[in-house]
Amino acid sequence: MLSPKRTKYRKPHRGRLRGTATRGNTVVFGDYGLQALEPTWLTARQIEATRRSITRFVKRTGKLWIRVFPDKSITARAAESRMGSGKGAPDYWVAVIKPGHVLFEINGVSQSTAYSALKNASYKLPIKTKFIGRDN
Repeated sequence: MLSPKRTKYRKPHRGRLRGTATRGNTVVFGDYGLQALEPTWLTARQIEATRRSITRFVKRTGKLWIRVFPDKSITARAAESRMGSGKGAPDYWVAVIKPGHVLFEINGVSQSTAYSALKNASYKLPIKTKFIGRDN
């Protein structure tokens, strides 16, 4: 699963999910992409499940780019612990996704195969997504 080797801070603030993506919002590497239409935190597990779904669907032909990386740690308190006593330990990693961000790109397969693969992969994600090509 994806996680950073090191970070500047162990426990970042939660932040807010306002606005739309100003960078990472166009298809750059491949011919087709999967674009987010809603804001969310994508966990490393969700990204990995989606990646596996795409690679298995295209039977390892073509090339896949993952355009998101989980670099924000989310903390969780221990079960049945009392209130107070500070912030919990880092539990899992997420990527902050804003509407318009391209999540995955694919190349080397036909448009119908790419559409089916990315449509199938979108069921692994907790948000609405859109299939886009390089031109739009």
